[in-house]
Amino acid sequence: MNRLPHIEIPATRRDFLTRSGAGFGAVALAGMLGNARAMAAPSGSPSAAPVAPKSPLAARKPHFGGTAKSVIFLFMEGGPSHLDTFDPKPLLNELAGKPLPESFGSVILAMGEARAPLLECKRTWKQHGQSGLWVSDWLPHTAQMVDDIAVIRSCWAEGINHSSGVCQMNTCSILGGRPSLGSWVSYGLGTENQDLPAYVVMQDNRSSVVNGPRNWSAGFMPAVYQGIRLSEGTEPVPNLKNPEAISTAQQRAKLEFLNGLNRGYAGQHPEQSELDARIASYELAFRMQAQAPEAVDLSQETLETQRLYGLDDKETEPFGRLCLLSRRLVERGVRFVQLYSGAGSKWDAHSGIEANHSKLCRGTDRPVAALLKDLKARGLLDETLVIWGGEFGRTPMSEQGNGRDHNPTGFTMWMAGGGIKGGQAIGTTDELGLRAVENKLHVRDLHTSILHLLGLGNLDLTYIHKGRPERPTINEGEFCEQLVRG
Repeated sequence: MNRLPHIEIPATRRDFLTRSGAGFGAVALAGMLGNARAMAAPSGSPSAAPVAPKSPLAARKPHFGGTAKSVIFLFMEGGPSHLDTFDPKPLLNELAGKPLPESFGSVILAMGEARAPLLECKRTWKQHGQSGLWVSDWLPHTAQMVDDIAVIRSCWAEGINHSSGVCQMNTCSILGGRPSLGSWVSYGLGTENQDLPAYVVMQDNRSSVVNGPRNWSAGFMPAVYQGIRLSEGTEPVPNLKNPEAISTAQQRAKLEFLNGLNRGYAGQHPEQSELDARIASYELAFRMQAQAPEAVDLSQETLETQRLYGLDDKETEPFGRLCLLSRRLVERGVRFVQLYSGAGSKWDAHSGIEANHSKLCRGTDRPVAALLKDLKARGLLDETLVIWGGEFGRTPMSEQGNGRDHNPTGFTMWMAGGGIKGGQAIGTTDELGLRAVENKLHVRDLHTSILHLLGLGNLDLTYIHKGRPERPTINEGEFCEQLVRG
């Protein structure tokens, strides 16, 4: 008779709940971490002696003098068209309606046909600012800020579909399981405000971003470093207030009792970082009851500021609210903020790109420009790195007659603030905008440059996982010096 395999029976109810997924409760608040057990800080070099701070998110010194202290990443999910925003291609309109010339070689697409007719760009282009950078009429407000912006026209990646593309733009890999950029930054620098999350994620609607929480996951690092998603709408952090019948002293006592139980169990199971994250999230949630309501209260802003961000307009209000919240968060020491525009791949214009991009550009252009203006006016732009872009661009070839397919081989992103020299275009794509050809920047180079501006060396920032040193850009990537030198 075949014997059934041995099944280990949990000794306690707490054992059972943990094995059944109780640790997943930490995911919702994994970024809200202040007093978890001490862990080794990242070293300035692989051989340097580790430092054990009281909190894994205690503020740390960078490896070298960086020019930025915080990051706001404006992620246009779905892939905005560089050909219709920041990278004009006159030849595209000259050849519109004709197939892609054979001289451009073979092309691998996500959905369309490689030799489909080229789709004209219907935009009006103008040069703006003292720098004379070209911007299309889809982004008139951003165009006013070009002298503060470095437009990178030569980005490229391997992720050809949304899942792999979004994953790579967040983690440097098309395969899931690695820590996100925000997690590496939190691990490397900690936070300057122990009463707010170190790493915050927000999106402009309730649709699911491709890959969901994996985009802001800490991967193989402790859950203490992963991002915390705030809610959309007028209450970003719900349930901060105690019921009227519960006093602060009562809640403190309850929290201490829960922490006593959890810490006792954590001591017996040190490998379960999710439990550490839960313990710390309780502590931070308690402290946030005093700090967060003020931080997310946009009514404290003047009407002039609210109008600047477009809160007076139904179309610009959702993303404007997120941009204004971002400024308030970095102002209070939050290290990394990531905003998703078009959550649910809304920028994915396989058809009807005119209607699709027109709407999304109207909804984001004014808030994005307001963010740059506001940071600059408050003296925060010099220390805040603002990044704009998606997981890839769009093809010059048409799809379904009036749309564009995914294009990871050549696309545009831009950076501003944080030591960036504005008013410049970096790199080029070919004459039709299909492939990056000059001063090419892979996603690993982009991440290396972001880390460098924060004072972190991409090869110096290490985490030992299963006995091997892991690094944020997977042992590759170069800093683009033109970003700061022009």
